[in-house]
Amino acid sequence: MNLIDRATVIHFHRHRIARFGADSVRALGWVSEASQASRFESIARSVDFNDSSVLDLGCGTGDLKAFLDTRFRGVSYLGVDQVPEFVARARARYAGEPHASFELGDFGSMIFPRVDHVVACGSLSYRSSSPNYVYGSIAKMFASAARTVVFSVLDAAHFPEHPLLVGHPLEEIEAFCRKLAPSVSVVRGGLANAATVVMRVA
Repeated sequence: MNLIDRATVIHFHRHRIARFGADSVRALGWVSEASQASRFESIARSVDFNDSSVLDLGCGTGDLKAFLDTRFRGVSYLGVDQVPEFVARARARYAGEPHASFELGDFGSMIFPRVDHVVACGSLSYRSSSPNYVYGSIAKMFASAARTVVFSVLDAAHFPEHPLLVGHPLEEIEAFCRKLAPSVSVVRGGLANAATVVMRVA
């Protein structure tokens, strides 16, 4: 994302923080808690996070961390987000938690650490001035993951035109992922206009 793209996203979330409060899923861009939970369930059913390290790109206030802790053991978690208010809230929320840390940054330009699993739940759905942004992001996530990349995307066939968000042709996303990973699956269900893509590195 360029500076204008990033500023647009941050402005959107700050507007929603002012309207709903930083702890609301609405501030994160979710329609409801149920829609967030549905996406998280798709991720949890697709990957075994037990005793592993996780990089969560677009982590918001760390809701996925809390979700994973209810279903898996031994999760070492690093969240990254470009909205300062979200990162500050996440750090306060998990203060003193030795296996959770949060960084402020644009994951399109930062260097990722090597981890077992890379997750992007919703963060690839923002519009970008770069037509190849989503594919570059997927390749970068794959290069960082030792075991699995799992991300959600909006389905262009079912997602209407939107000023901030964009759907992607799932067939093209899957074809690109298959060029990188030995195993790729597309999980549908839960939300009608979205899908979860799972790339298994090994």
